[in-house]
Amino acid sequence: MSLTIKVHFTSTTYLNFRSKPSNFTGYHTKIRPKPIYHFNPLTSTSYKPRKMQAPVQSSSTSVIKSSLIEPDGGILVDLVVPENEREAKTVEAESMPKVRLTKIDVEWVHVISEGWASPLKGFMREDEYLQSLHFNSLRMKDGSVVNMSLPIVLAIDDETKEGIGSSSDVGLVGPRGDLIAILRSIQIYKHNKEERIARTWGTTAPGLPYVEEVITPAGNWLIGGDLEVLKPIKYNDGLDHYRLSPKQLRKEFDRRKADAVFAFQLRNPVHNGHALLMNDTRKRLLEMGFKNPILLLHPLGGFTKADDVPLDVRMEQHSKVLEDGVLDPETTIVAIFPSPMHYAGPTEVQWHAKARINAGANFYIVGRDPAGMGHPTEKRDLYDPDHGKKVLSMAPSLEKLNILPFRNIQDCPF
Repeated sequence: MSLTIKVHFTSTTYLNFRSKPSNFTGYHTKIRPKPIYHFNPLTSTSYKPRKMQAPVQSSSTSVIKSSLIEPDGGILVDLVVPENEREAKTVEAESMPKVRLTKIDVEWVHVISEGWASPLKGFMREDEYLQSLHFNSLRMKDGSVVNMSLPIVLAIDDETKEGIGSSSDVGLVGPRGDLIAILRSIQIYKHNKEERIARTWGTTAPGLPYVEEVITPAGNWLIGGDLEVLKPIKYNDGLDHYRLSPKQLRKEFDRRKADAVFAFQLRNPVHNGHALLMNDTRKRLLEMGFKNPILLLHPLGGFTKADDVPLDVRMEQHSKVLEDGVLDPETTIVAIFPSPMHYAGPTEVQWHAKARINAGANFYIVGRDPAGMGHPTEKRDLYDPDHGKKVLSMAPSLEKLNILPFRNIQDCPF
């Protein structure tokens, strides 16, 4: 079964939401000067998604479960130390050599600890790193393969490496000096930055935001190991209640008795093209025979570049979309995806899709130039705008996820 979505416009309408002034003080305080709410007609796509899963017919006495798709590896990873063990683990960590984390490193600790990268259980050791970098996947002990298109690694400098010495475990310390986690059975290996950049982005051109923020200033070594997080990661920015883990999302889908979950990622505010697309997707899923499709509106909440709209502004606008009934709050869940953004196009969009599998979504909406950006030194897109959705439809180990591609959602990166 295939799904083709057509959106017809009979009049020009705008979503014109105004947010309060932001006091955001994170990475990105610059908001693009051009209007961000604008009319943007969609056209149907001729590019065919994979064969869709038909809804499972069940008797009236059956319990509908929205855990419709198994996490990668079969088990959702949870690396947060149980509360009754935290004090002892913290005391143990205090005696270990320390590795200081950046703010973006902490975001990756958050991602790994909650199972977004399942079955990954820590920062990558060298064999995992090489598989991810060269094959966009990881081979499990049983011979199965899971998609893993972005290396999730922790860099250290020469001084930190020397301080670790022969220790097999290290404590991870946050930017403010607080103990965050333990990394066990560590392996330290060379950080070949040029190779990492070239294979992840397909270019070493200057001006790549994640490269300039994270990789260029990073140390020349990578340290991998098994992660134990001493307590749940919190940001205390007034938005933590939106940061639902994959486990929490799956429980909420079950509570709402969803029989399909379709995820949509944004790193900018919702405009009327998005809203029509999301509403029409639900309509088409109902026409396919699903009884209660649930939308996961899932804005990216980690590092983003300077001209993306700040997270607090976006979340206020998303809240307004539900408040005004543009999206139905009964069939929509708004939550923050904690991953940092690479802007690595077709390579990165596989990571975005894989993480939503672990969150319990079995449909994923992909638009024009997902995870892309303008070329940093030339006046053109860095990636072909259609390659993201084409790659997703062919990506190894993402076959169980139904991809919903769209065309001509222009001037609106996802």
